[in-house]
Amino acid sequence: MSQTLSGIALLAMAVLAVPFVPLVVHAQKQPVRHIVIFKFKPGTTPAQIKEVTDAFRGLQTKIPGITSFEHGINNSPEKKNLDFTHVYMLTFEDAAARDAYLPHPEHKKFGDLLGKLGVVADAFVVDYNTTGK
Repeated sequence: MSQTLSGIALLAMAVLAVPFVPLVVHAQKQPVRHIVIFKFKPGTTPAQIKEVTDAFRGLQTKIPGITSFEHGINNSPEKKNLDFTHVYMLTFEDAAARDAYLPHPEHKKFGDLLGKLGVVADAFVVDYNTTGK
């Protein structure tokens, strides 16, 4: 008798969980935006900034899961950027792709380049899942 009740309880839990499975799968497959904003040191040349930007852009072809790359220079009239000027945004297909990117050897090479150039005074990083409109 207790085996029958256990079986019924398991079946009930499985049936109740089914509607939530697509939500969990969808949450895991949500794109992740990875925004990096650099404050370059005084005296950093346009050529050095271009080298950083080109190397950052190149990660998209070297690391799986990066679906897009954008960059730009702050032009806000609010003057609240705290000297952070250059914005880079990578979109990952999901959190797992972002998590694989962080220790990836090509990402480490990019970090080595930043260290070698010695032009970044500070960086600000924000990641978020897209939530739609």
